[in-house]
Amino acid sequence: MDNSIQSFLARTLVLIPAYNEEEALPGLLAEVREHLPGAAVAVVDDGSADGTAAAARACGARVLRLPCNLGVGPAVQTGFKDALESGYDYLLRLDADGQHPPAEARKLVEAMLRHPTDLVVGTRYGEGSTYHGNWLRRRVLKGLALFVSIICRKRITDPTSGFWLVSRPLLQCFALHYPSDYPEAEAIALLRRQGFSLEEVPVAFKPRQAGHSSLRAWGTVNFAAKVFLALFVDRLRSVDPRGSAAFIKKGGAGR
Repeated sequence: MDNSIQSFLARTLVLIPAYNEEEALPGLLAEVREHLPGAAVAVVDDGSADGTAAAARACGARVLRLPCNLGVGPAVQTGFKDALESGYDYLLRLDADGQHPPAEARKLVEAMLRHPTDLVVGTRYGEGSTYHGNWLRRRVLKGLALFVSIICRKRITDPTSGFWLVSRPLLQCFALHYPSDYPEAEAIALLRRQGFSLEEVPVAFKPRQAGHSSLRAWGTVNFAAKVFLALFVDRLRSVDPRGSAAFIKKGGAGR
């Protein structure tokens, strides 16, 4: 690993939101130690009923425990606020179920180093993609990607990916405003309205390593319907100047 990547990782917090992921966490955290040496790791335990927090601590991660299950949006926003308060310049989000391989995170880091931007998204679609969802899920997510691309005025191939590398200015925006429920598509629309930039990098996702997905086949349709509605409503809201890229990057939000 070259010096530029090592220096980058020293300024990066790896954030893993987790809900009942006791079985998957040990393997994932071992991969983080192997492929992302020098990066700090924080696991947000979103009110788990199993041994998620104990498993994370046993593997050397810092644990932030929420008092009850609040959902992925509040859990991730908790991590954003923690990264800001702790002084990190970047945050790398990985899902606790093991679908975001830490080995692939290097592609996001390299992209950020080549062309600095506010957000790098690891997309499961692109050249060399090995992702195979069921027919219904693929169609629904393709339609959602098209809609998000239109409202963002930028081609987005994977608006539901949570494999993110976030820079500090965008962390400051998301610490103020971040969607709840299934937040990724809404957050991409929000950051574009607030003047931030993003790029996608093709990565290889892995099958879930343990547990069960919260989205089944028809659940994907319900999820997409909720996101379409939320995105429409979001267009009616005014932009908060405190969370805009122009305000934050001029030092309005402080460091």
